[in-house]
Amino acid sequence: MSTIFIALLSGLIFGIGLIWSQMANPAKVLSFLDMTGSWDPSLAFVMLGAISVGIVAFALARRHGRTFLGSSISLPTSRVIDKRLVLGSLAFGIGWGMAGICPGPGLVLVGSGSLHGMVFVAAMLLGMAIFELVERHRARQAKQQDG
Repeated sequence: MSTIFIALLSGLIFGIGLIWSQMANPAKVLSFLDMTGSWDPSLAFVMLGAISVGIVAFALARRHGRTFLGSSISLPTSRVIDKRLVLGSLAFGIGWGMAGICPGPGLVLVGSGSLHGMVFVAAMLLGMAIFELVERHRARQAKQQDG
Protein backbone atom coordinates (compact mmCIF):
# COMPACT_ATOMS: atom_id res chain seq x y z
CA MET A 1 0.00 0.00 0.00
CA SER A 2 1.22 3.45 -0.76
CA THR A 3 2.02 5.97 1.93
CA ILE A 4 -0.51 8.42 0.45
CA PHE A 5 -3.30 5.85 0.66
CA ILE A 6 -2.43 5.02 4.28
CA ALA A 7 -2.31 8.73 5.14
CA LEU A 8 -5.70 9.28 3.48
CA LEU A 9 -7.22 6.28 5.23
CA SER A 10 -5.77 7.36 8.61
CA GLY A 11 -7.08 10.89 8.18
CA LEU A 12 -10.49 9.58 7.17
CA ILE A 13 -10.68 7.29 10.21
CA PHE A 14 -9.51 10.13 12.46
CA GLY A 15 -12.10 12.53 11.01
CA ILE A 16 -14.92 10.01 11.34
CA GLY A 17 -13.84 9.37 14.92
CA LEU A 18 -13.94 13.10 15.68
CA ILE A 19 -17.44 13.38 14.22
CA TRP A 20 -18.76 10.21 15.88
CA SER A 21 -17.34 11.17 19.30
CA GLN A 22 -18.71 14.72 18.85
CA MET A 23 -15.23 16.23 19.33
CA ALA A 24 -15.98 18.27 16.19
CA ASN A 25 -19.14 19.70 17.78
CA PRO A 26 -18.14 23.01 19.42
CA ALA A 27 -21.27 23.07 21.61
CA LYS A 28 -20.46 19.59 22.99
CA VAL A 29 -16.84 20.58 23.65
CA LEU A 30 -17.84 23.83 25.36
CA SER A 31 -20.29 21.96 27.61
CA PHE A 32 -17.42 19.61 28.52
CA LEU A 33 -15.23 22.60 29.41
CA ASP A 34 -18.01 24.30 31.44
CA MET A 35 -17.29 22.68 34.81
CA THR A 36 -19.21 25.32 36.79
CA GLY A 37 -22.36 25.19 34.68
CA SER A 38 -23.95 22.33 32.80
CA TRP A 39 -20.85 20.13 32.66
CA ASP A 40 -20.99 17.18 30.27
CA PRO A 41 -18.20 14.73 31.22
CA SER A 42 -18.78 12.39 28.25
CA LEU A 43 -15.81 13.71 26.27
CA ALA A 44 -13.52 12.70 29.14
CA PHE A 45 -14.13 9.10 28.08
CA VAL A 46 -13.20 9.96 24.50
CA MET A 47 -9.98 11.58 25.76
CA LEU A 48 -9.18 8.59 27.99
CA GLY A 49 -9.64 6.29 25.01
CA ALA A 50 -7.39 8.47 22.84
CA ILE A 51 -4.73 8.67 25.55
CA SER A 52 -4.81 4.88 25.95
CA VAL A 53 -4.33 4.33 22.23
CA GLY A 54 -1.59 6.98 22.18
CA ILE A 55 0.34 5.36 25.02
CA VAL A 56 0.37 2.02 23.20
CA ALA A 57 1.23 3.64 19.84
CA PHE A 58 4.14 5.64 21.28
CA ALA A 59 5.47 2.60 23.14
CA LEU A 60 5.45 0.60 19.89
CA ALA A 61 7.03 3.49 18.00
CA ARG A 62 9.85 3.81 20.54
CA ARG A 63 10.50 0.07 20.47
CA HIS A 64 10.51 -0.33 16.68
CA GLY A 65 11.85 3.05 15.56
CA ARG A 66 10.03 2.67 12.24
CA THR A 67 6.47 3.01 10.96
CA PHE A 68 4.54 -0.04 9.79
CA LEU A 69 5.46 1.03 6.24
CA GLY A 70 9.16 1.16 7.10
CA SER A 71 9.73 4.91 7.34
CA SER A 72 11.87 6.18 10.20
CA ILE A 73 10.20 7.83 13.19
CA SER A 74 11.55 10.94 14.86
CA LEU A 75 10.02 11.30 18.32
CA PRO A 76 10.63 14.34 20.53
CA THR A 77 13.27 13.79 23.19
CA SER A 78 13.08 17.04 25.16
CA ARG A 79 11.36 16.93 28.52
CA VAL A 80 11.99 20.61 29.28
CA ILE A 81 9.01 22.65 30.41
CA ASP A 82 9.95 26.21 29.54
CA LYS A 83 8.16 29.54 29.20
CA ARG A 84 7.42 28.99 25.50
CA LEU A 85 5.77 25.62 26.16
CA VAL A 86 3.67 27.01 29.00
CA LEU A 87 2.60 30.10 27.02
CA GLY A 88 1.81 27.99 23.96
CA SER A 89 -0.25 25.61 26.07
CA LEU A 90 -2.12 28.54 27.61
CA ALA A 91 -2.82 30.04 24.18
CA PHE A 92 -4.09 26.66 22.93
CA GLY A 93 -6.31 26.17 25.98
CA ILE A 94 -7.75 29.67 25.81
CA GLY A 95 -8.49 29.28 22.11
CA TRP A 96 -10.07 25.87 22.67
CA GLY A 97 -12.17 27.26 25.51
CA MET A 98 -13.33 30.27 23.49
CA ALA A 99 -14.17 28.43 20.26
CA GLY A 100 -14.77 24.85 21.37
CA ILE A 101 -12.54 23.81 18.47
CA CYS A 102 -8.96 22.61 18.22
CA PRO A 103 -6.97 22.05 14.99
CA GLY A 104 -8.09 18.50 14.07
CA PRO A 105 -11.81 19.13 14.55
CA GLY A 106 -11.36 22.52 12.88
CA LEU A 107 -10.22 20.79 9.69
CA VAL A 108 -13.13 18.34 9.94
CA LEU A 109 -15.51 21.31 10.24
CA VAL A 110 -13.95 22.95 7.17
CA GLY A 111 -14.47 19.70 5.28
CA SER A 112 -18.12 19.70 6.30
CA GLY A 113 -18.57 23.27 5.03
CA SER A 114 -18.98 24.87 8.47
CA LEU A 115 -18.46 28.64 8.44
CA HIS A 116 -17.49 28.47 12.15
CA GLY A 117 -14.78 25.94 11.24
CA MET A 118 -13.56 28.04 8.30
CA VAL A 119 -13.20 31.13 10.49
CA PHE A 120 -11.37 29.08 13.12
CA VAL A 121 -8.94 27.54 10.62
CA ALA A 122 -8.34 30.93 8.97
CA ALA A 123 -7.53 32.42 12.39
CA MET A 124 -5.32 29.42 13.21
CA LEU A 125 -3.38 29.82 9.96
CA LEU A 126 -3.02 33.55 10.59
CA GLY A 127 -1.67 32.82 14.07
CA MET A 128 0.79 30.29 12.62
CA ALA A 129 1.96 32.83 10.03
CA ILE A 130 2.45 35.51 12.70
CA PHE A 131 4.41 33.03 14.81
CA GLU A 132 6.63 32.20 11.83
CA LEU A 133 7.30 35.89 11.14
CA VAL A 134 8.16 36.51 14.80
CA GLU A 135 10.50 33.49 14.85
CA ARG A 136 12.29 34.64 11.70
CA HIS A 137 12.67 38.12 13.18
CA ARG A 138 14.08 36.67 16.41
CA ALA A 139 16.52 34.48 14.45
CA ARG A 140 17.73 37.49 12.43
CA GLN A 141 18.21 39.53 15.61
CA ALA A 142 20.14 36.69 17.28
CA LYS A 143 22.32 36.31 14.17
CA GLN A 144 23.08 40.05 14.10
CA GLN A 145 24.02 40.05 17.79
CA ASP A 146 26.34 37.07 17.28
CA GLY A 147 27.94 38.37 14.11
